Amino acid sequence: MTAVVASLPDLDNAEVVVPAPASGPGNWAGAASAVLVDGVVWLAYRVRRPIDQGRGVSTVVAKSADGVRFETVTEVWRDDFGAESFERPVVLRRPDGGWRLYLSCATPGSKHWWIEALDADSPEDLARGSRTVVAAGSDELAVKDPVIVVDDGRWHMWTTEHPLTEVGHEDRMSTAYSTSADGLAWTRHGVVLLPRQGEWDARGARVTAVLSLHPLTVLYDGRARAEDNWHEVTGLAHDSGSGVLVAEPDGPVARSPHSDGALRYASAVQLDDGRTRFYFEAARPDGAHDLVTSLDG
Repeated sequence: MTAVVASLPDLDNAEVVVPAPASGPGNWAGAASAVLVDGVVWLAYRVRRPIDQGRGVSTVVAKSADGVRFETVTEVWRDDFGAESFERPVVLRRPDGGWRLYLSCATPGSKHWWIEALDADSPEDLARGSRTVVAAGSDELAVKDPVIVVDDGRWHMWTTEHPLTEVGHEDRMSTAYSTSADGLAWTRHGVVLLPRQGEWDARGARVTAVLSLHPLTVLYDGRARAEDNWHEVTGLAHDSGSGVLVAEPDGPVARSPHSDGALRYASAVQLDDGRTRFYFEAARPDGAHDLVTSLDG
């Protein structure tokens, strides 16, 4: 197999964008997605507390001229959606000029997740935007953590799916691929990235960033054991030619040297000068996770 050459998140040269809300395990800023619009980087991320303090309490949308120093534009609270927790959001400007925020929402008292979209004329109004459930999941499947690319009028989405059919094993995860004409009504085409038995991603494989659409090259989160839930590290995968993603053999390609080792939820922004800026959630020595950024080149 020929290795894919790609720029990667670089923790050694990273800068903190949003620090964890407090010290210690379970305090995380991250699960971010980012997009460049007219030279401005727009970032959506969730703020999480330990389980006994509320888990994912809010989703923040922020903007930056330099990609490092961000100004909060709006914040959405999980209680307004009847959600027990938030995970990865996506913010983008729609092709018609409006704005959309996708939210990963946890169903209270269960392992189920769904994805909901908010639409508004401006980013400042997203918290009060019109709501649409775009991926409901089911009694047998939780759906969360979307990665969305709009290309030539066609919407592409990769979602994390957790099977709910076996109690105590709901942390298992794979990635499915869907397409849409408007980003609201989606057609699911099937699972495109699976865990690999006996490998570092044996317990789960979650696409987090599209580095290239043609040919398809992605970053993804993986973990070997159930005990590594929330402590995923980053791998690289590419299209096998049949629409199924194949992991590069020398993974993982990025991890934190600190505490639980997590380096996860990477997002990639292609800048106007041709470089790539990465945003990712990384563990620090005290067990908290900061949202950080690195720039290739």
